[in-house]
Amino acid sequence: MNILLALFLAVWQPSVDSGVSFTLRNTSLKSIPLEIPGYMNPNLSPMSNSGVTLNPGQDVYFKEGKKRYLLLEVSADLQGDTLVVNELIEKRKKELGL
Repeated sequence: MNILLALFLAVWQPSVDSGVSFTLRNTSLKSIPLEIPGYMNPNLSPMSNSGVTLNPGQDVYFKEGKKRYLLLEVSADLQGDTLVVNELIEKRKKELGL
């Protein structure tokens, strides 16, 4: 039995598929609707935090009017980070000329 455990531990490695865990923070006084295709469409409540685990490459969108715009693409370097979504959206709107 100990040999099997040793073999398992020798070859087991955490899967990249386990995703990237990070926090979405809303420091504004308004709800922020987001779209995460194939995952969910969360509404970040005012003054709140929401922990998520997403796969690298996953796109996250915000809405402006009836259109949606790319907010970010998940990458491994987001692991453990806290993203202030309302500030990211303002920055993105400036980049997009909205």
